[in-house]
Amino acid sequence: MILIIGGAYQGKLDFVKNQFAVAEQDIHICTTGDIDFSRRCVYRIEDFTFGHKDPIGYFKEHKEQWKNSILICQDIFSGVVPMGAENRAWRQRTARLCQYLAAEAAQVSRIFCGLEQRLK
Repeated sequence: MILIIGGAYQGKLDFVKNQFAVAEQDIHICTTGDIDFSRRCVYRIEDFTFGHKDPIGYFKEHKEQWKNSILICQDIFSGVVPMGAENRAWRQRTARLCQYLAAEAAQVSRIFCGLEQRLK
């Protein structure tokens, strides 16, 4: 699995499309519902974590389905801490999920201004 992280509007999806030849039909865009792991790329994992109280448990339960995926998550866990409790909890869930995914990943990259910084 490859984990891609980075801030908003930093070119994460374009990087994945170009670097890994991912087509639009190969991308699942997350919402608060279930994830379609049959697609090669899962985008906007942070939206999934907003509506899911145990995202790590969900990913552990479906581990065999995403082990060859490219997972993309926006970095919402840096910078100013949100004032609202719900947003702080969302930020924490997302950060903890990314820690779990980074540990499981063969490659972790941060995208900044469309450029890759390889972390793992």
